[in-house]
Amino acid sequence: MFGTSGIRGEFGADVTAALALRVGRAVASEGSGRVVVGRDPRRTGPLLVDAVTAGLRECGANVVTVGEVPTPTVARAVEWYDADAGVAVTASHNPPADNGLKLWSADGSAVVGEEQAAVADRLERDAYDLAAWDGVGSVQSASAARRRHVSAVVDAVAVDPPPSVVVDVGNGSGRLTATALRRLGCEVQTLNAVPDGEFPSRPSEPTAEHCRRLCRVVAESDADLGVAHDGDADRMRAVTETGRFVPGDVLLALFARDEAAVGDRVAVPIDASMVVRDELASVGADTTFTRVGDGHVAARTREPDVVFGGEPSGAWIWPSLARCPDGVLAAAKVAALVADHGSLDALVDDVAAVPIRRDTVRTDARRAVVERVRSLVADRYERVTTVDGVRVDAADGWFLVRASGTEEVVRVTAEARDGDRMQSLFETARTLVTTAADAVGAETDAAG
Repeated sequence: MFGTSGIRGEFGADVTAALALRVGRAVASEGSGRVVVGRDPRRTGPLLVDAVTAGLRECGANVVTVGEVPTPTVARAVEWYDADAGVAVTASHNPPADNGLKLWSADGSAVVGEEQAAVADRLERDAYDLAAWDGVGSVQSASAARRRHVSAVVDAVAVDPPPSVVVDVGNGSGRLTATALRRLGCEVQTLNAVPDGEFPSRPSEPTAEHCRRLCRVVAESDADLGVAHDGDADRMRAVTETGRFVPGDVLLALFARDEAAVGDRVAVPIDASMVVRDELASVGADTTFTRVGDGHVAARTREPDVVFGGEPSGAWIWPSLARCPDGVLAAAKVAALVADHGSLDALVDDVAAVPIRRDTVRTDARRAVVERVRSLVADRYERVTTVDGVRVDAADGWFLVRASGTEEVVRVTAEARDGDRMQSLFETARTLVTTAADAVGAETDAAG
């Protein structure tokens, strides 16, 4: 039920009001006495908020509602309102028909590991501690959460001299970014700033393809950079002053290099490019690999020498400020990089790119396929890592095969310093996946 980023799926099929009610019951039954609840702009968000709030209150939890806000606002508000947990009703960058629920711990990090397993176990067993009629929880509205989020970002980041920024909100919840940047002194132009859960202006995920208009606007204006968010503004992607979309691995390397010093480590998922390690080596720092998912990255940042964490998809975590991916904070941080160095183009050009390719293979048996790949490579390669999927390291590159936590696909990644070698590794990995999928399909047909 839980993927790499909470519960997510098509509304009415995978995600329903009945499920939201049960999630609320489970969270409260696990001991959360005070819970913050917020949502992104999707049409189905309000009724799911009502359902999860009812479940929480049924089991005695008091609820603080923060309305339609970025997901990081929900995560940060857990501490602000002295709560034990948070629930963000969001499907993040998924299509409009989807929705979901993402759970937050008391320290503002995503719920993973044993804490998540305990909630999942209650959902599976339908085991809840319902309160008596006179013990149900209360609900209150906290309208100041937006202002507190903006103030927290402005207090944490210095931008001098302030650059000119184009902010593509993507019809999501990220319009706080424009407010924060203006308070930091930036000249700001916005695109797609009206919240609309149908995401009419562009698909919610801020990819290079989906951000073509942003790239064009930045290139044709005097802007120093552009930033783009997904539907709930936990992700942030950047565009240079000449309209180049910055690859996620490069932006991860830039943030990591800026934050780390000698002896520090940076938490990155197992599919991150070796570019990050290269850039960290230049300042005497190193990476530490985690499973894919911002919750796993955030968990690693609890270790004292881990000063930053991020994912190439656009999730960035500064643990000294917040343990959630915060697109608003990230936008201010990239503006500060430009202010300090003068040109995002120059910063990007300073990172030595390494050929990397990512793709997907659609299958209804993604986990079984990855398990079959694991058996196929077990005796074929010496350096195999299975912390998340199957990663094979060679002397001059690597490939990774892993089941998506949010879609019915297997994700395939390959990287090598030579382009031809990268392509060879990629084809090897993709062939392993298709071979495994054929075998799993044949077994399923035979059993049927």
